Amino acid sequence: MFFTEDFINYTWKFRLFDRDNLMTTSCEKIEVFSAGIQNTDSGPDFHNARIRIGDTTWAGNVEIHINSSDWHKHKHNNDAAYANVILHVVFRDDDPIVLPDGRKLPTLELHDRIAPELYHRYHQLAFGNPQFIPCEGSIKFVDDMTMRNWLTRVLIERLEKRALVVNTALDKNKGDWEETFYQFLAANFGFKTNALPFELLAKSLPQLTLARHKNNPLQIEALLFGQAGLLNDEFNDDYPKLLQAEYQFLQKKYGLQPIEKHLWKFMRMRPTNFPTIRLAQFAALIFKSNHLFSKIIDIRDVAQLKELFSHLPVNPYWENHYRFDVESKASSKSLGQTSIDILLLNSFVLFLFCYGKHNQQEYFIDRSLKLLEKLPAEDNHIVTNFDSVGIKVNTAFDSQALLELKNCYCSHKKCLHCGIGNKILKMA
Repeated sequence: MFFTEDFINYTWKFRLFDRDNLMTTSCEKIEVFSAGIQNTDSGPDFHNARIRIGDTTWAGNVEIHINSSDWHKHKHNNDAAYANVILHVVFRDDDPIVLPDGRKLPTLELHDRIAPELYHRYHQLAFGNPQFIPCEGSIKFVDDMTMRNWLTRVLIERLEKRALVVNTALDKNKGDWEETFYQFLAANFGFKTNALPFELLAKSLPQLTLARHKNNPLQIEALLFGQAGLLNDEFNDDYPKLLQAEYQFLQKKYGLQPIEKHLWKFMRMRPTNFPTIRLAQFAALIFKSNHLFSKIIDIRDVAQLKELFSHLPVNPYWENHYRFDVESKASSKSLGQTSIDILLLNSFVLFLFCYGKHNQQEYFIDRSLKLLEKLPAEDNHIVTNFDSVGIKVNTAFDSQALLELKNCYCSHKKCLHCGIGNKILKMA
């Protein structure tokens, strides 16, 4: 048999072994009242177990190994953290452990107590050769309740990890939610390719500075394009000349230092995604809606949230331009619905969740999850592959959870730590 120590941990945790007439290797009767709490840090594998060995009930730690000789290989004999282990659970007892006080460590051997069917299902998951995920042949048979409960859990894990980044930024911004949201929204306007320069731009230009010019769209545009480092050339068109003149005045007034122009990426991009167009849209959003974070806290209806991005008053210059001084065929430069959905997903959902966690208000956490349920699923290869193995992906709630499942569980074959994997292993 070939397996990992995690498999023995799993069988002990869920007691998936023959429990009739449990005996230590020294022939003392064992009764397990509690397997303990699995420890994910250093030290024994399970804490606070309650086990009767012979006539004595013990409370303490349980250590798991494939072979009992691993105790010495892992140097537990020299580690005080293992002094109160009450039971050693192993697949094979190849080297009985004697404690410093001369007592033999009580040991439970499992090699004749694990059902072949359980091992076979585990081996197929852990060491099979799937095209996409370890359980691709079985996942479609998992019941809806198990799927929903586990996907909800991994979705929360995903949001909690992303919340750590928000909390770090919030600390740097001295607890200013508006400024922090503005910076993250700006980065998301870069749509991966230009996320970094957008983020640097926002950090170089506080939203309070933009708020001072909330009634002057040209000055908002000048500040954004100027800080982006895109107004340092000589221009032919009147519009960029106006922006340049406005920026030169505002730059001196606020002591601004623009970011480097070379950070922006135009190559191999559709013109509608050029950073110039995204900057124009971002400027229009800032002009249309000040204090956006306050708005997302107050607005409950998804249609109203989407309305914030609809009909943005993008400067008419961009109707027939994608870059300064280069005229193009006339076309709308409004944000597309897909782009709006991505911005809601990556900014609004995240900040509603973070705000709820930070203030211990479940209401906002629930709102973030309900918003995900009303947004369409993303279209990517992971979502497509889940669909191909029988998992229907209808909303962003589903797709975000499945992304986390694939990247943090399936790709690392952490089936024993996965609620779906556990269900498959226990299937009759």
